[in-house]
Amino acid sequence: MVEKAKRRPLISRLSAIVTTIIGVGLLAAAIFRWQQASWGELVWLAGLVAASLIRAPHGAKVRQNEIEDSRDDVQEQALLFAMFLAMMVLPLVELAGGVFSFADYRLPDWATATGAVLQVGYLWLFWRAHADLGRNWSPGLELRGGHELITRGVYARMRHPMYAAIWLGAIGQALLLHNWIAGFLVIPAFAAMYILRIPKEEAMMRSRFGAAYDDYASRVGRIWPGTP
Repeated sequence: MVEKAKRRPLISRLSAIVTTIIGVGLLAAAIFRWQQASWGELVWLAGLVAASLIRAPHGAKVRQNEIEDSRDDVQEQALLFAMFLAMMVLPLVELAGGVFSFADYRLPDWATATGAVLQVGYLWLFWRAHADLGRNWSPGLELRGGHELITRGVYARMRHPMYAAIWLGAIGQALLLHNWIAGFLVIPAFAAMYILRIPKEEAMMRSRFGAAYDDYASRVGRIWPGTP
C-alpha cells in the first residue's frame, strides 16, 4: 500500500490516449471496408463497438479516482499490451486490409453462429460487471480510495465476471474471425493474462479486505457459479 493516494501517472494517461487513437483509426478503416467482410466478421466488429461504448463512460469516471494501491509492473503492462494487440489491433488490421489472409482457416456455419451467441453473452456480462463495479473498476491492478468489496449483482455468483465475459468474447472471436492471427491468437493471450493476473489480483484484494475477502472467496466461484 502506498502512503499517499495519487492520480494515475502521466505515462498511463498518455498510453490510454495513444491506444484510443490507434483503436479509433483502425476501427474507421475496418468499417470503411465492411462490404468485404463476412457476416461473422461484421458480428465481431459490432461487438467491438458495443464493448467500447459499454466501457467508455466507466473509463472516464475511473480516471478521476485517487489510487491508493497499484501493482502496475512490467508484467502487467506486457499482459495489457498483448491483449490490446490480440483483441483489437490485429483483428482490425485484418479487417482493414486482409494482411493476415495467409493464416485463414475454415469453420462450418454452425461454429460461426455459436460465436455470435457467445458474443451476446460476452456483451451482457461485460456490461453487468461494469455496472456492478462502478467506480471500483480499473483497467489495471489498482485499488482506489474508498474502494469497496463488491458482492452484489453478478458478483454474488462469481468473483471475476469480467474475466468470464472476456473468455466468452475470446472464444467467440476465434469462431467469428477465421484466422489464426486475428481470431485465435486472443485465446492464448488471454489465458496468459488469466493465469498470471488472477493470483496477484486476489492477493491485492486480500491485503485490503482480509477475512472479508477470504469469506467471499470461500462462497463464490472465480468465473463459474458455485465453484470456489
